[in-house]
Amino acid sequence: MIEDKVILVDVNDNQIGLMPKLEAHEKGVLHRAFSVFIFNNNGELMLQKRALTKYHSPGLWTNTCCSHQREGESNIYSAKRRLSEEMGFVTELQEKTSFIYKAKFDNGLTEHELDHIIVGNYNKSPIINSFEVDSWKWMSMEDIKNNIKDQPYNYTAWFKIIFEKYYKYIS
Repeated sequence: MIEDKVILVDVNDNQIGLMPKLEAHEKGVLHRAFSVFIFNNNGELMLQKRALTKYHSPGLWTNTCCSHQREGESNIYSAKRRLSEEMGFVTELQEKTSFIYKAKFDNGLTEHELDHIIVGNYNKSPIINSFEVDSWKWMSMEDIKNNIKDQPYNYTAWFKIIFEKYYKYIS
C-alpha cells in the first residue's frame, strides 16, 4: 500500500513540499486539508462519528467528512473523492473559506492544518465505510451548538473551532 502524503503549505496555501501523513502529524507541520459539511433541505447537518480505529480523535462526532488533498487534486475534487470513500455518495460542493488551526492530541500527534471549509446539500442516507465512520446522524445547527456547549469532549477539535469561529460560512 502506498503511504498517503500530505501537501505542506505556507500560510498563504502555497505548496512547499510533501510529507507522509503520519510524519506531518508527529511533527505538527502545516499542511492542506478540507472539512466537508453536508446539509439536507431541513437545514440539518450530517454528522459522522469517527471510527474507533482512527489514530486520533476516534469515536468523536465531527462534520460530514474531512481529509487531505492529494498532490494535483483541487479542493472540490478531493472533497468529492473523500465524501464517496467515507460516506458513499457524491453531491455538488462549494468552497466557502479556509483557516489555519493547530491542535495537539493526547497521543502526541498534532493537527496543524490550513483547512478548506466545503459545503453541499444531500437528502438521502449515506452508505458509510465502517473502516472510516462508526455512525452518522442529522442534527440541527441549534442542537449541535447546545450539545457542543454541554458536551464538548464528544466533538473533534477542528469541528468545535469551525463551529465557533466560522459558523457564518456553514449556516
